[in-house]
Order: sequence, then structure tokens, then C-alpha cells
Amino acid sequence: MERICANCHAVLAANKKADWCPACGGAMTDRPELAEVETKAVPAEVDHRGIVLPRRHAVGGIITPQ
Repeated sequence: MERICANCHAVLAANKKADWCPACGGAMTDRPELAEVETKAVPAEVDHRGIVLPRRHAVGGIITPQ
């Protein structure tokens, strides 16, 4: 299960435990993890607040789920 903010949809890192979103103060909810497209994916980048940052493409830009 993933922890996601109900307000801003920020995904919290797996090792962080919080009831409130560190970005906006919204309530955190649980959802099933999204399926990974690649099995050799680069580990997720996490900022200082514990929020998982969007993956980046090799030539630049952010990869967003459809």
C-alpha cells in the first residue's frame, strides 16, 4: 500500500509515517501501489520532507502516469 495525500496527491516514501501531508497539510490515505512498467527502474528520488518525486526521462522531462 502507498500513502498518498487526499488533497495534493503527493506520494509519501515507504519509510515515512505521517497522518498529515508534509507538503499541504492534507489527510494521508492508503491506496494500492501502481504497477511498475520497468523492473530495472531507478530507485525513487525522495525529497527532504519524505515525498516521492516524479521520475524523470533520460533526455529530460517528467514521466507522468496516464
